[in-house]
Amino acid sequence: MANTYTKIHIQFVFCVKYRTGLIQSAWKSDLYKYITGIVQQQEHKLLAINGMPDHIHIFTGMRPTQSISDLMQDIKGGSSKWINNNNFINGKFEWQEGYGAFSYGASQIPEVIEYIRNQEEHHRHRTFLEEYRGFLQKFAIDFDERYIFKEPL
Repeated sequence: MANTYTKIHIQFVFCVKYRTGLIQSAWKSDLYKYITGIVQQQEHKLLAINGMPDHIHIFTGMRPTQSISDLMQDIKGGSSKWINNNNFINGKFEWQEGYGAFSYGASQIPEVIEYIRNQEEHHRHRTFLEEYRGFLQKFAIDFDERYIFKEPL
């Protein structure tokens, strides 16, 4: 698009269905590469990706050619199909419905990248639900507790 200039940075947070810790270290890196490919195929820029066995954080520089919901559908649908096709788990892998999408200014990029890279350290001190509620509160997002990610079974 001629004469269209944007700088849109979004952190996505989503989790495995029922927050079951199914993402295994043996294939986590390949999953992140696969998701990176989905993001790049849609001509967005992946700035950081990391997570825990039950959830993922993705930080992107988004182009305005695709909606946030369409990108999330591509990432979640494509990656769950990839996991299932590779038989990484017994049974069917699914992502939980919904996601968080949080926007940041250019000056915040290094801080967000560092936060995502240090997920293991953060989760020594905070659970995923504490972290997620913290994002919702920090960004002043009204939410209904009934629709927060489900507790592990």
